[in-house]
Amino acid sequence: MIIYESDIRAALHKNTAVKKEQKPEHTRAAVLIPVIVKDNAIEMLLTRRTDQVEHHKNQISFPGGAVDPEDKTIVETALRETEEELGIAPEKIEVIGSIDEVTTPSGFLITPVVGLLKQLPSLRLHRIEVEDAFTVPLDFFTGQNNVRVEHSEYEGKKHDVYFYRYEDKEIWGVTAYIIRLFIRCIAGTKKNKF
Repeated sequence: MIIYESDIRAALHKNTAVKKEQKPEHTRAAVLIPVIVKDNAIEMLLTRRTDQVEHHKNQISFPGGAVDPEDKTIVETALRETEEELGIAPEKIEVIGSIDEVTTPSGFLITPVVGLLKQLPSLRLHRIEVEDAFTVPLDFFTGQNNVRVEHSEYEGKKHDVYFYRYEDKEIWGVTAYIIRLFIRCIAGTKKNKF
């Protein structure tokens, strides 16, 4: 499935993101799904976390983190964390919406916020939190042969755990799940099965 900028905009315009109930054990958080649109190529920007962070060590993730008391909105959290981790100024990002919230086994309630960038700006990585940043063509995530699903049980509930292998990088867990939700949101407007 080929995805265009207009598909993403249409999907987020029509999307009504599902909000989950925040339970006392949840830490409120936001991530930014940075989508880079240059010419007709669309890529997603991801990071590899360091082994120095508290949660999700060495995992591939979106920029993001817990809500700070001074954050006025969840979008502000996503933009603040992106600037802290990658050095991308909020004014370089066009926020176009959000997708369904997700919870993690580690106790986070995450709002994925979608932001468009017209090009990949120079990055300034926060070396304590981010080991690497890289892009993946968005179309890669639409290929059925590019996803692997494993079944897992956590606290008595069965879950599908998604994995994408891109070059030498394994994208899995909540990041892969959010990518899948994002692609499904777009595919719904294109009348494609995914």
